Formats: sequence, C-alpha cells, structure tokens
Amino acid sequence: MSVDENTPVLRGCIKLPLNKEELIEVTAKAKDYAIMHGAAMRSKTSFSPDSLNFAPFVLVPSSFPRKEFEKAIVLQPIINRLMHNVAHDEEFITTTLAETIKVDEFTANLFNIYRKVLALGFTQAYSVGLLRSDYLAHVYEGCAIKQVEINTIASSFGGIATHLVPLQNFVLRELGHAEKLQRMPKNEALAGLCDGMVKAWNIYAKPESVILFIIEDISYNICDQRFHEFYIRETYPHIKVLRRTLTEVHNEGKLGQSKELLLSGNTEVAVIYFRAGYEPGHYPTQGEWDARYLMETSLAIKCPSIQYHLAGTKKVQQALAQPAVLERFINDPEEMKAVGKIFTGLYSMDDNEVGNANYEMAMRTPEKFVLKPQREGGGNNVYGLDIPDALKRMSRVERSAWILMDLIHPPLSQGYMIRPGSDVPPQIVDMVSELGIFGVVIGDADHIIHNYQAGHMLRTKLSTANEGGVAAGLGALDSPYLIDSDDEDGYY
Repeated sequence: MSVDENTPVLRGCIKLPLNKEELIEVTAKAKDYAIMHGAAMRSKTSFSPDSLNFAPFVLVPSSFPRKEFEKAIVLQPIINRLMHNVAHDEEFITTTLAETIKVDEFTANLFNIYRKVLALGFTQAYSVGLLRSDYLAHVYEGCAIKQVEINTIASSFGGIATHLVPLQNFVLRELGHAEKLQRMPKNEALAGLCDGMVKAWNIYAKPESVILFIIEDISYNICDQRFHEFYIRETYPHIKVLRRTLTEVHNEGKLGQSKELLLSGNTEVAVIYFRAGYEPGHYPTQGEWDARYLMETSLAIKCPSIQYHLAGTKKVQQALAQPAVLERFINDPEEMKAVGKIFTGLYSMDDNEVGNANYEMAMRTPEKFVLKPQREGGGNNVYGLDIPDALKRMSRVERSAWILMDLIHPPLSQGYMIRPGSDVPPQIVDMVSELGIFGVVIGDADHIIHNYQAGHMLRTKLSTANEGGVAAGLGALDSPYLIDSDDEDGYY
C-alpha cells in the first residue's frame, strides 16, 4: 500500500468538516451505539473479561467504487472454487511449499500434519471454507481492485461488520442524510458465515452433535466470535456450540470407535470452526500440535481442514498469480481472465535463478514492493525502503519463507476515525480502505455442494499506516459507500 501527494481523493459520503458541536454530539452517540450493539472489543491495554471498549470505527461510511465492489461480489464464488480446487491438489501444495517448509517452522509443522493425514487417508471427506478475499483499489488502473490476500482460516469481523452498517446508518440519519443510505449495500455476512457452519452440521447428520469453536486463551475480539455463536444458538436452537482452546482439546479430546471427535467424555463434535491456530503463538507446547492433529484425523468437518489452511499461505497465493498455474484450477477462459486481473505482481524469493533475480529487483527498487512472510494476524510485513536491510539479514534459504509483492496504490478518502481514548472532537484524517468479501464453500475432492458469496467488510486505516489490522490495533471498521464515476458522487 502506497500513497503520495498526487494520490487522488475519493469524493466523500457527506461534506466535511462537521460543525464542532454537532460532531461532538454525534460522536458520543455513535460510541454508545457501538457498545450497546456489540461493535466492541476487549481492551488489550487494560484487559478485563468484564468490560468492553467500542471497536475502532469510521464515523461515516467511506467511499468505494461501485463497479469494483460489484466485481468483487461476482468473483467470490469463482475464488471459492479456485481455493477448493487448490486445497485438494496434493501435488501442487507439496511442490509449491517444498522450499518454504525448509525454513518456516510453523508452515512445516502444518505440512507435517497434512502429510500424516494424507498417509492415513482423510477420515472426513468434506471441508468447509469460510474465506475472505481482501482487496485494495489501485489508482494506476482506474481504481480497479487488486487482491491483497486470501484468508482461509479465522476470517474475522463478519459479525461486527454486519452490525456496523446500522451504526453508520444511525449516524447518517442523525446528521440529516438519510438519503445516503441507498448507496450502502446490505451486509449479511454473519448469517452467511453461520449458515455455512450449519450446512456442514447438517451434512454430518447427527442431531446430538455440536459445533466447536477453537479459540485463543484470551479472546480480545470477543463480540465478533460471540455473534457467530449466538446467531447459531438463536436461529438454530437445536444446535449447541462449544468453545475450547487447543490446550483444552488436548486435555479432554479423544477419538471414538468411528474416529468421531469426543469432548468431555461423550460430546460428539460435528463441525470445528478455527478462530485460533493460525500463528505460532497459538501452539506454546507440543500438546497444542497434538490437539490439531487429533482434530484433523477425526470425523468432524473442519473449517478449515489442514489442506485449506495450507492453501491460504502466501506462497500458494504467489504461485497462483502465474497464468500457467491458474489455468490448472480454472477451466473457463473468461473466469481465468477475470481472476487474473485482480492479481498484482507476486514474486518468489526462493534460492534459485528466478528467486535470486527477484531479490536483486527488490534491492534495486524496494520502494515498489512489500515483503510478506508466512504469517497471519497483521504487523508482519516489511515495506519499501525497509526491505533491503530485512533481506540482508536473511540467508538465501531463509528468504524462501517470504514472497515479494508489488505495492498497490489505493485512492484516499477523508473522514473521522473514532478510537477509544482518541481526541474529542476527532480530527479529519486521510485514510485508505481495504474491502473484504466473504465466501462459503463446502465439498469434497470431487464435488462442491455449497458455494456462495457471504457478505463483506471494510477496514480503513490512516494513509500513513502500512498495516491495517483492527484486532492488531492498526485499523478501524467501516462500511462501503458506493460511488460511480459518472455522477455527482463520482470519484474525485
């Protein structure tokens, strides 16, 4: 992500700045609305299980090109199918990650589980993908969307994002701009994602079985998780939801006679929804890895299964950006062309002729790139002029755990970012927005039985911030306000 003084600014939802008194009043209302409607998180700096802060949010929705939003919506089922096909291609995953697993211990541990499960044969043929494809608009290509990454595990904020639309609708009405609401697309991410888990529960077809959420020891993003749990319990009261850490699964989990996963003696698990397990810190001991392996060998339907988890690695994303590779997984020429257009330049850093040439390219013009490791959770990338020093500290072999990506140049928007403890009244800031489209795909190696787009989210960050994770404390939740290039609410 890169901006400069020539970066265009999208025309805003409403005219800013607001009158100071009006701004102070509506901000106070919005903060209370957020807390009272669950757009909230636990504080990392003053944590208490008994209290919440409102989640950082943008006061009024940020502009996003309608044509590109609609493109992302239409593409999502194609991307779902692409990732499903990738996850079920053993040769491709093995070959693509061959160098990465030599130097990245975490990915190697995941791959080791995958290898062992393959050797035994998958107990459960079905997998669930609750995916999120993230995009930035790229001003150098007419604000066309470019994919930042694809998330195949713990794709978060579907719950809070669903509730952010009513919050910003409330703010716009309070400000006398109810007519603007028609440009805010409905967002049913929570229902779409939860219904995917329930569809998997129905496939498992055991009425007494439960859905298991795998959680961190401390869940700061508690509301987003609980929204999923409570939606299932309220909409499908016959389905029970349990929450367990990997450590707790290690201590109380076992396999039954048919390899069903049993907790606390005899509670059978139909579906496992991972909201943890995507970074090394979630596995403090071998016990947590043993728990992951236990679950992968069980009859429970995983979200994601180990092959889906590996399909979401940055190295796989880099490989898919090559047309010859994409052709392996998408048969329709028009679909392949459409997906190919959303990819930006992605380059291997392996210790071979191609990787070494890419290394030299990064050293010559680092300002054009971002360096990405096999890590989730935000705050791990290396940007621009910091890249040469980072690369110099790595051996040729260590570089294989990273990929190089062209910097995307998104347009700016301007607005009020509301964060706990921030100034009152808030100041207008320059921001950039990243669109996430959720998708649900369920199937086995031969058939996909459910495949649909399942809502969206918008994360907005200061234009000066490279990282944008809300849970990591670097971004704010938002909703898209759709604009067209040929009317009075156009781009610039």
